[in-house]
Amino acid sequence: MKKTPTSRRLRRNTMLFVTPSLLGVAVFFVVPFVVVIRYAVTTRPVNGEFAGLENFRALLHNYAFQLAAKNTAILCLTAVPLAVGLSLGLALLLEREIPLRSHLRTAFLSPLMVPVASVVLLWQVLFHQNGVINAFLTGWGLDPVDFFHSDWSRGMVLLLYLWKNLGYNMVLFTAGLAAVPKDLLDMAELEGASSLRKFFSIQLHYLGPTILFVTVLSFISAMKIFREVYLLTGAYPYESLYLLQHFMNNTFASMDYQKLCAAAILLALAVSVIIAVLFRVERRLGKDVENL
Repeated sequence: MKKTPTSRRLRRNTMLFVTPSLLGVAVFFVVPFVVVIRYAVTTRPVNGEFAGLENFRALLHNYAFQLAAKNTAILCLTAVPLAVGLSLGLALLLEREIPLRSHLRTAFLSPLMVPVASVVLLWQVLFHQNGVINAFLTGWGLDPVDFFHSDWSRGMVLLLYLWKNLGYNMVLFTAGLAAVPKDLLDMAELEGASSLRKFFSIQLHYLGPTILFVTVLSFISAMKIFREVYLLTGAYPYESLYLLQHFMNNTFASMDYQKLCAAAILLALAVSVIIAVLFRVERRLGKDVENL
């Protein structure tokens, strides 16, 4: 098909508008990523020799990296399923006609309006060794708990994560439930299906894309919980709170760029695999919806 002057002009104008975005992506994403790969396979940033996978081998045998990776994995494996499951349960509960439904929605959405610094201050007031909770425990004759430097620290951060993210996830699930065809639910109810059967047979299938989206957002939020942990406990927290972001931040401070770049590449690969698995599961759920 011969190109007309109008089509050529349209293509030229399109490239003209797209070029700044392409340049921005190249300068701020592609080029730095190439530099990261280069640093990860050399002995030093300047005039370094090719080291192959030696930096990766050293990283995998580094105790701080192993500890950070283990803590981050534990946090994600506990926080993300809880965030998805609890927010879905709240959305299903608030979909029903229950007393104070609008007030409950407002209460769960309120943490979204609270800045990170205010959240950290609130948690310090509550969980500090001289905070409100320990004052309550002492009043009942119990020993105070050092929440920031004990095995309770992981649970404290998990509670903070859920308090901050459940409301937003609940709104997304509420929108997903509203998109489920009502005629299918009415037909199932006429045939005597219970609420549990309707959820697993109809609603859960249509919620596949929403579950994927909420899971990805929850995973990203779990990786970003470093901000709160850092403000609460500093660069070197209690052992169970030492996350991958702590490791990378401290490695950058010590200017060990080879170790930092190797860790960044491994983290990028791990996140890519996790996202790919989630998309595969979502496609499987999408095929089940087409068969309904």
